[in-house]
Amino acid sequence: MRRLPIDEDITGEELDKDVKQELMSLPKTLAEDVARNLVMVARLLDEEPERAYGYAKVALRLASRVPSVREAAGFAAYGVQKYSEALAEFRAARRMTGLQHLWPVMADCERGLGRPEKALAMAGEPEVQKLDKAGQVEMRLVAAGARRDMGQPDAAVVTLQSPELASNSVQPWTARLRYAYADALLEVGREDEAREWFAKALEADQGGVTDASDRLAELDGVEFIDALADDEDEELVEGSSGSSAEG
Repeated sequence: MRRLPIDEDITGEELDKDVKQELMSLPKTLAEDVARNLVMVARLLDEEPERAYGYAKVALRLASRVPSVREAAGFAAYGVQKYSEALAEFRAARRMTGLQHLWPVMADCERGLGRPEKALAMAGEPEVQKLDKAGQVEMRLVAAGARRDMGQPDAAVVTLQSPELASNSVQPWTARLRYAYADALLEVGREDEAREWFAKALEADQGGVTDASDRLAELDGVEFIDALADDEDEELVEGSSGSSAEG
């Protein structure tokens, strides 16, 4: 089996305790190997999804009966838009644990596979009621996306209207929810309201998870100029002029 290089500073202890508990069912050396591959997946998933996918496949070959490994493989496949593969892994993890937290991302995989109607149907299933608040908000985002996929932008706006959207408290999902609402408003031509909600999204976006500032600037007609590139152009012109004078 081909092994991928793993950063020397990674021990596997970086994983949360629930995942480490699951890995205790494996022989110690194997558990450590799987753990280190899972840490690499987590480190690379956002910035280098193709590499993350490679490490996830290694972990999957080593320990396919561990729910956390199946879940990690699912997210890695999702990150490289292999939605059918991701959905299969998420279903396997859900069967193993009986937990529902993957329901929203499973529905989003259905969207990725061109089946928004299926995603929308999942939003109305009893499993949604078993999700925590963050999961329910995520499901609402997926359902709104499915409405837009189906050419129903007004319905998408209505789908996102919720107590969570109206709340002034800032939660980890607040920026993304406000951003999605602003984007949906913009699609139906409600530009002034969209601008207001992009501003609210920016206010809540402490981690920079959205490009709300860019969208606001676009609505305000602001164009960003690359000052560094302009300086370089001026230097080239000056250098060229100097050469001509000397000649």
